[in-house]
Amino acid sequence: MSGLIGKKVGMTSIFDDLGRSIPVTVIEVEPCVITQIKTDEKDGYTAVQIAAFDKKPARVSKAMKGHFSKAGTEPKKLVREIRNYLPEGLDVGDELNMDDVFKAGDIIDVVGLSKGTGFTGVVKRHNFSGVGDRTHGQHNRERAPGSIGQSSDPSKVFKGMRMAGRSGNKRTKIKNLSVAKTLPDSNIILVTGSVPGPKGGYVEIYNKTQSIA
Repeated sequence: MSGLIGKKVGMTSIFDDLGRSIPVTVIEVEPCVITQIKTDEKDGYTAVQIAAFDKKPARVSKAMKGHFSKAGTEPKKLVREIRNYLPEGLDVGDELNMDDVFKAGDIIDVVGLSKGTGFTGVVKRHNFSGVGDRTHGQHNRERAPGSIGQSSDPSKVFKGMRMAGRSGNKRTKIKNLSVAKTLPDSNIILVTGSVPGPKGGYVEIYNKTQSIA
């Protein structure tokens, strides 16, 4: 399975050959630098480490500066590993371009940090229905969580009970999207459907078509 790092630009729509409007997400995919290649003999598993999007050198630790310098590249914001992928003919310091990995029609998985919605109640966070009415003297109970535990036995609230709390802001994977169109001159790919995260959020894009082939 191959992949690259991208940045979500926003959403738009395009028209197919039959004139139908297809909603797509616009993702900017800059060339990713190979910063390390891991092998079974040395590291115990096979993977390629890629980095993308420049970062100010003053905001990078000395260890990471040395790591990037060894690969012959400027410091980058994001570093990711792609397991079980060794690009042929490429070595540390080389670049992986969008054309090397994606083409129209490919099936992909997209991983990103979902939008955070702050502290939310059980109705918004877990889709609880609430009480539903105000019969028998109930007052303002429509969005209440209801009972959360037992009395004397076992006298505790079980771990994992669905309650109010922080919602969103989690690593999220959307599977089996497809590449509707590629724009190599602009380093843009158009992906059918929605992609996790806000505009400007960074995402990992994994090509499943190549792994199936």
